[in-house]
Amino acid sequence: MDFGLSEEQQQLKESARAFLTGECPTTFVRKVMASDDGYPRELYDHIAKLGWTGLVVPEKFGGAGLGMLDMAMVLEEGGYAAMPGPFMFSSMLAASALKLSGSDQLKSKWLTALAEGKAIGTVAIVESAGSIDARDINAIGSKGAAGWHLTGSKMFVPYANVADFIVVAAKHDSDIFLFVVDAKSPGVTISGLKNLDLTRRVSRLELKSAPAERLKGGKDLFGKLVDVAAIAVAADSLGGTERALEMAVDYSKVREQFGKPIGSFQALKHAAAEIVADLEPARAMIWYASYAQDTGAADASRVAAMAKARLCDIYSRSTDRAVLMHGGIGFTWEHDMHLWFKRARFNESYFGSPSFYRERVAILGAY
Repeated sequence: MDFGLSEEQQQLKESARAFLTGECPTTFVRKVMASDDGYPRELYDHIAKLGWTGLVVPEKFGGAGLGMLDMAMVLEEGGYAAMPGPFMFSSMLAASALKLSGSDQLKSKWLTALAEGKAIGTVAIVESAGSIDARDINAIGSKGAAGWHLTGSKMFVPYANVADFIVVAAKHDSDIFLFVVDAKSPGVTISGLKNLDLTRRVSRLELKSAPAERLKGGKDLFGKLVDVAAIAVAADSLGGTERALEMAVDYSKVREQFGKPIGSFQALKHAAAEIVADLEPARAMIWYASYAQDTGAADASRVAAMAKARLCDIYSRSTDRAVLMHGGIGFTWEHDMHLWFKRARFNESYFGSPSFYRERVAILGAY
């Protein structure tokens, strides 16, 4: 049995690497970081033409109709390039929520626009407690004669500042549901927040009886969104770890100390070897977690949680080592290493910490 990627998936991965190498070098990333909204519109126009924005969107709504494993290939390369912008949160998470349980009307409105690159979506889960645990969600959804309305506050919402719609988690009758809110609706207030990782932008979202449409499904749908987000962040972390290792090894070959390349010293060899030892098994974990989502495997939720917990730990630990392998220059703003170091910290906390997912693994495994 072949446990590797298909020829088409390998080609997608290689083409994504080639495209981002040419269109998203670190000079471009820094330019976007210095912009007001952090949204590289020209790059996203190119991405839409390549079909990335509609990769997981069903063909009926103008997308490619591919699965999580295919998207993971692109997300990995986005992590490798430290690609800025709302791609993961819009084309992956928001699109997945709509695809799973949106009405045909909602799908036609937003999925078609997402696939064409004419709309941006995002997801709003976390509140003041900083947790994605359903018990810590206090935003309220209420239904009246005029339909559903949401009231509450959300924190660290990615790219809400440029989003056209937002998928919001809120309570109703002691259950958790996902709602779709038009970002331009009355009762919606968005304010920017400072963030360590400038390749991503986050905002505070205030909802005061904001009109919304509820997606079908309660906690089950919320759990599926958590699974998809876990794999998406893990895939980005895989690519980032690979880039951090590559940068550290390249630097160790040219930097000399005591008349020798520092890469010849045993301590640095060990540091690089430890990153490789973490990285390669994790790659297979991402592939299987994505495959499990696509096929509806019985252990899909558990392996998604394992992937998020493991990859985010690896990413943070690997970027720590990579910074140290660079010596003093690795701690400077001028060197690019900090782009991945800070991104690792964002990934570690976004959509749940490794400790949250380790607990989730235990619960799902009936421990």
